[in-house]
Amino acid sequence: MMKIFLVVWLSMTALGSLAQTSQIHFRLNLAGYLPDDSKVAVVFSNQSLRGAFNVILAQTGKRVFAGKLIKSGADGFAPFKNFYTLDFSSITGPGNYFIELQQTKTRSAVFVINASAYHTTPDVLIGFMRQQRCGYNPFFDEVCHQKDGRAMGGILQDSTYLDVRGGWHDAGDQLKYLITASNATARMIMAYQLFPAAFQDKVNALGQSGSNGIADVLDEAKWGLDWILKLHPQKDVLIHQVGDDRDHIGWKLPKEDPSNYGWGKNSYRVAYVATGKPQGLGKYKSQATGVSNLAGRSAAALALGHQIWKKNNFDEAFALQSLSAAIELYAMAKQQEGYQQGNSFGAPYRYNEDTWTDDMEWAAAELYRSTGKQEYLEDAKHYAELTGELSWIQNDTTAHYQRYPFLNIAHYALYDLVDDAFKVKLATYYKNGIEQTLNRANKNVYRNGVPFIWCSANLTTDLILQIMLYEKMTNDLNYHSYLVAMRDWLLGKNPWGASLFMNIPSTGLYPKDVHTSTWALTKREVPGGLVDGPIYTKIYQSLKGLTLTHQDAYADFQGNYVVYHDDIGDYSTNEPTMDGTACAIMMMAYFASH
Repeated sequence: MMKIFLVVWLSMTALGSLAQTSQIHFRLNLAGYLPDDSKVAVVFSNQSLRGAFNVILAQTGKRVFAGKLIKSGADGFAPFKNFYTLDFSSITGPGNYFIELQQTKTRSAVFVINASAYHTTPDVLIGFMRQQRCGYNPFFDEVCHQKDGRAMGGILQDSTYLDVRGGWHDAGDQLKYLITASNATARMIMAYQLFPAAFQDKVNALGQSGSNGIADVLDEAKWGLDWILKLHPQKDVLIHQVGDDRDHIGWKLPKEDPSNYGWGKNSYRVAYVATGKPQGLGKYKSQATGVSNLAGRSAAALALGHQIWKKNNFDEAFALQSLSAAIELYAMAKQQEGYQQGNSFGAPYRYNEDTWTDDMEWAAAELYRSTGKQEYLEDAKHYAELTGELSWIQNDTTAHYQRYPFLNIAHYALYDLVDDAFKVKLATYYKNGIEQTLNRANKNVYRNGVPFIWCSANLTTDLILQIMLYEKMTNDLNYHSYLVAMRDWLLGKNPWGASLFMNIPSTGLYPKDVHTSTWALTKREVPGGLVDGPIYTKIYQSLKGLTLTHQDAYADFQGNYVVYHDDIGDYSTNEPTMDGTACAIMMMAYFASH
């Protein structure tokens, strides 16, 4: 392990030295371009550049395109004087290419243009989800947390045992949250509904090699559905979190979890019941006004599960069980309208979700689709109008996960169920949100329109999906180049020149020294995970317990505005998240289908 870490550290140090000596830096999509994509690279330097650039087919050395460097006055988020854009969108032929500046003969890395550039990426991301499984984990081929858990709060007697095994570890820690798991589950099902041909069947329900007649993305979604059903053991009970920040006691493998919730090490963990009231055992209490966000989003996931498992004749009994639970949870959500947040014990950090009408819209739309009952459709329209354009989009900063989920996918779920006038209303909500993000995007050379709050990569993913869904709703492609620009940001066209997905592409720069126990203790890379991504420098400097563990390979590219570190010590920018990766599965399936 020490030897592997040393090699990684030396390679990152070498990268830092290269940044100091090289004067010109290219930034482009490391994973590749689809033939019809807009293709715009960024070049920056302290020296002034002029003249043309050539795009050269690597296989033959033949120039296939010549273009001009366009000087940009937009922010480049890096301490360099001159930024330029290089547009080579007219190249559509498949192949491996590189860019060469005529003035200096400086060359970019080789990049690919190919219709199949994203064909394998959805499955890579699903592989990361399997590594996050709690209970039986196929990545480790081990079983963990078999004593989850003991209920706290609500109508159950404290310490009542409930079987809440399963689900996913949330990020680099080993906590489990319904807040994120409900969204991840539903998003994977919708990804399959939208792009079924993008998914393969290579593993069984346990995630072990061998097909089982069900697409792997649905196997993973069912892992989530089964857990949600466990979290709802009776009509008026919904568990929303297993464990708390007592988990955060250092690196640990899931099977050997030394955290102690009062029942001994590696034993029972607390299972918090959603009560609609503030919770927390320490001084940092959560806020809560109801349970609609959790119960509504879970009802949406279960209704989606009912639709897929019934339509495909996978398991009629499971489909009916899912629908019954969805109906119960929706009724529970209507009785206690409002939001429940994540709980903490001794730290101030938690999931601060304070929206819920979007989740009720989603649940009602999917329940109408499952049952045909008109009252669900009327509810969905009501909650859609209450939600409108509400999003993180309106703010340059928010509390952690305050406006969650980061895409109100319910507007799309409802779209084909309503009349033309209401369709226009729903599409306009999306369009106005996209337009507002352009105020940010047009101020930077990369055209990224998100605020750099915690999990900015998740925001970028969901903004891409909002544009994609808007296109499907309206056939309006006016924002398509913007969508592609943000995808390219996630895959290397950013100040650091690094993909924000682990091992994508396997030959480029990507997060290696990630904030996870898996990497810390085994030095095994887990392809597919989407890390939190860049964050405002001022937020980074305010966080507690954050210390870099080695020389910053990207030091020459860090600005006063936004930072990113490929360092296990930076939990704010380099920790892969389960829900961000689950949402990105839909994004990658979209590109894999084109």
